[in-house]
Amino acid sequence: MDHSNYVIDPLISAKAIAARVEELAAEITETFKGTDKLIVIGLLRGSFVFIADLVRELDLPVEVDFLETSSYGNSMESSREVRILKDLRGEIEGRDILVVEDIVDTGHTLHHVLNLLKSRNPRRMEVCALLDKPSRREVDVKATWVGFEIPDKFVVGYGIDYAQRNRNLPHIGVVRFTDRDDESES
Repeated sequence: MDHSNYVIDPLISAKAIAARVEELAAEITETFKGTDKLIVIGLLRGSFVFIADLVRELDLPVEVDFLETSSYGNSMESSREVRILKDLRGEIEGRDILVVEDIVDTGHTLHHVLNLLKSRNPRRMEVCALLDKPSRREVDVKATWVGFEIPDKFVVGYGIDYAQRNRNLPHIGVVRFTDRDDESES
């Protein structure tokens, strides 16, 4: 796959993300105050950077678990078919859980995951999403907390990838395709 045909325009700075993560963690800590343990469930792979930063800011007893779903493949369009590639290791029945998602787009993945987790009878279940694209929503699903609402642009960075690249960027940027024919470097 050719990766020289796009550039990444900055959208949300690393500093803005860090400040927002702190605010989200304070609200989540307040909401779950008094819990014996909050099970934070990250949806892989896009949420791993966000979840690492978020749990370090939570002033609560925390357990971290992961669920990996697949709905995109290498394309930019959601396939609407959600498969569970990696299930939780622990039990969540009667527990307080926080589902952490990198981005809520059409909502199909989150909707599917929430129904699956609900069937396991957690005591309380809330959702924190780093990014939300409400203009793309196809199913009625809403995160309790949203880091940033963004326009319908294809974004990468801070854990979010394009064909497994750009996850390691410290900020969030918008992918802009250049489609240049010349070989010169910009």
